[in-house]
Amino acid sequence: MNETLDALIRQLDLEPLEVNLFRGQSKHMGGPRVFGGQVIGQALVAAERTVDGRVPHSLHAYFLLPGDAGAPIIYQVDRLRDGRSFSARRVQAIQHGRPILSMIASFQAPEAGLEHAAPMPDVPPPEALSPSDELHERWLSEASPASNLAEALRAPSAIEFRPVEPSNPLRPAPGEPRQAIWFRAVDRIPDDPRLHRCLLAYASDFQLIGTALRPHGRSWYERSMVVASIDHALWFHRAGRVDDWLLYAMDSPSAQMARGLARGLVFDRRGRLIASVAQEGLMRVVLQPGAKP
Repeated sequence: MNETLDALIRQLDLEPLEVNLFRGQSKHMGGPRVFGGQVIGQALVAAERTVDGRVPHSLHAYFLLPGDAGAPIIYQVDRLRDGRSFSARRVQAIQHGRPILSMIASFQAPEAGLEHAAPMPDVPPPEALSPSDELHERWLSEASPASNLAEALRAPSAIEFRPVEPSNPLRPAPGEPRQAIWFRAVDRIPDDPRLHRCLLAYASDFQLIGTALRPHGRSWYERSMVVASIDHALWFHRAGRVDDWLLYAMDSPSAQMARGLARGLVFDRRGRLIASVAQEGLMRVVLQPGAKP
């Protein structure tokens, strides 16, 4: 298996400490903060390990404090409810004695029912699009970013992204508040539905706030921007494989009071809607010294 992907899978495999108590490790993603998708994925792993015979259908999380990428995270699970069809779990992610994320996940026993779903957008297949590493090199050649930013863009990733309409975040320009991106794990992974769900939760935190920044011609890489996830909601509709291409179709209906809302639909190659996502993020413009308001 690809070394970077294998490291991510091992990172999601939490260490049990006690009943309802787990410990996870973090990885630097080019900065001192923990990537939000990592915390969501690990929190879902912790919740799933306290539920038998039921699968998660939704999670709702709030990011309370920035995570420290140099320290482990403790996940504490509260078993809120185990009914005839549904179970609910609350997960607190704790660092340095304080919660950095609070999440509630709901689980359901599988059952048949009525079905409908939104259609997948008509976009080019991933094979017709440029790989993310090629795009990064092209973008770096068009700008002169700081060395740490160039290092972050060139760092190996466990997830490959192929945007339908690439936009250089190092030289942002105003565009429509929507985008579509194909993504998949860089190698095959075991046939464990729980692992695919947790990797989907991990990947769902990429690109969303970037969608809300697009109409303003701003980027999370700008020193004048403070960008951070505030909350994150994810609904699982159907089983899907993260090592097959998935389409992430995103839009941003609103931004106000230094916050941007973004939504996403995740489709598999067959056009089935497998998940829906919503996130609000901080998009604060910070004036640099000497700049005019």
